[in-house]
Amino acid sequence: MSENESESEQQVGPVGRVTRTSVRRVGRLVRDGERLVDLDRLVGFVGYRYAAAVLVLLALLALYGVAAFSRPSGAARAEPGTRAPVTSALLGCPAPGGARLTLLTPGRTGGTGRADITVTRGGAPAGAVTSPGAAWSKEVGGGHHGRTDPYTVRAGGALASGLEVEQTTSVQNGSDRGLAGVRCTEAGTDLWFLGPGPMDAKDIDLYLTNVDDQAAAVDVRALSGEGPLDTTEGRGTTVAPHSGVVVGIGKSPEGLGDIVKTARILALHVRVSTGRVSAAVRVHTGDKKGVDWVPQAAPPATHVLMPGIPSGSGSRQLLVAVPGEADAQVKIQVITPKGTFAPEGRDVLDAPAQTVTPVDLEQALSGKAAAVRLTSDRPITAGFVASRGADVAYGGATEALGGGGVVADNRSGTVMVLTAPDRAATLRLDTVTGQGAAGTPQEVKVAAGRTEEISVPVPAGGDKGFGVVLTPQPGSGPVYAARVLSSGKGDKLLFTILPVTPALTSIAQPPVGDSLTSLIP
Repeated sequence: MSENESESEQQVGPVGRVTRTSVRRVGRLVRDGERLVDLDRLVGFVGYRYAAAVLVLLALLALYGVAAFSRPSGAARAEPGTRAPVTSALLGCPAPGGARLTLLTPGRTGGTGRADITVTRGGAPAGAVTSPGAAWSKEVGGGHHGRTDPYTVRAGGALASGLEVEQTTSVQNGSDRGLAGVRCTEAGTDLWFLGPGPMDAKDIDLYLTNVDDQAAAVDVRALSGEGPLDTTEGRGTTVAPHSGVVVGIGKSPEGLGDIVKTARILALHVRVSTGRVSAAVRVHTGDKKGVDWVPQAAPPATHVLMPGIPSGSGSRQLLVAVPGEADAQVKIQVITPKGTFAPEGRDVLDAPAQTVTPVDLEQALSGKAAAVRLTSDRPITAGFVASRGADVAYGGATEALGGGGVVADNRSGTVMVLTAPDRAATLRLDTVTGQGAAGTPQEVKVAAGRTEEISVPVPAGGDKGFGVVLTPQPGSGPVYAARVLSSGKGDKLLFTILPVTPALTSIAQPPVGDSLTSLIP
């Protein structure tokens, strides 16, 4: 050992000697036969006090280098726009009280799967489906200990892709006379419904279904034609796991209490602070005046389109709700078989904040089928009320079909109301029975800026019900759809409207790539 080295070791002491020895050993290990880094000079440059930090940095660089070079080439990454097929679905159906449940998956992807339909409370089986592309239906009702319970649908594999489940009730006579249909939906946390208030309806019931293992806490708020209905009632309603709750609007504290009783029109806002729920609203207008379900409205947005206003006599009323704190200016266009135009004197609607505004449309439509397009400078949500014969029905905004749509429950008297708001659209319409595809596929064309009503014939074997699959063809413009189902004639006619939502066959994946952020403190 040289004199200089001895002096240096005396200055740094035993700890310094141990550090220098450790550094040299690590240097020999990482060099792997070739002097890549002169650690002696490096330590001398930064000083012995930083040797440990340098070693950690070198170790991380070595690990990253090994990982980078050992990673298989062409490792899969999720690029923007990548979609993954849907392989599982969980839907809640409101307590039926005696109805028909119908299930249909389009079966485009092939493969196998299974869907189980059970009573939500207790899980009693109601049926199982193992054949994609074939319709299944069953009359259901009743429940545990004489009570009516909601239903849960769990599907996996090919049966989950594009799954559509509907619940339909037909009462031809008595105080509950009416044809009523509702879609079973995935659970959510922020839901809107627009329809009549207690002043214009005998009963308004909000059905909350919890299909999960966690209890849900639900807040119900409302907007009326006079403004927001501010109350602490309707807050914190608990829905136990795998159960349902029916809330009478205006008839209980959970249903907003007395403050809502004088409202003629309502926008109900269901928010879930814990967990999630499936929700549906059933309106009994009055004795022999009609019964139906209010479809879930689209979330507030500045562009809204509502298909499915049927042709024929009766009233047609648009409902526009502004949830925000600022008034909205709303441009109204109706799209009919004759073209697109603004209702006379109603081309622009000044809609007050936190209020529901009604707009009568029967004079503008003159009995024609239509869709309504709304363009606003503030987020809005909307729905409509239609009356025909002895019944009433409700409609709401939906999205364009995109890859296609499914309607599970159809019968004699089924009409598809199709709207192409901007460009001409071409669709293929297929009918499906319990044995699979039936009848001849129908090609349907809708001119740009037009609405068309298409009657759907009953296929062979579909006398007790059949499904419809709508598929936009290559080059087609955006198309919106609703199903109108009716029975009877004249003042005994019953009907219901079901907006057709895009079939959920795939979901978007977020972009994924390599990142060092997990290694950086």
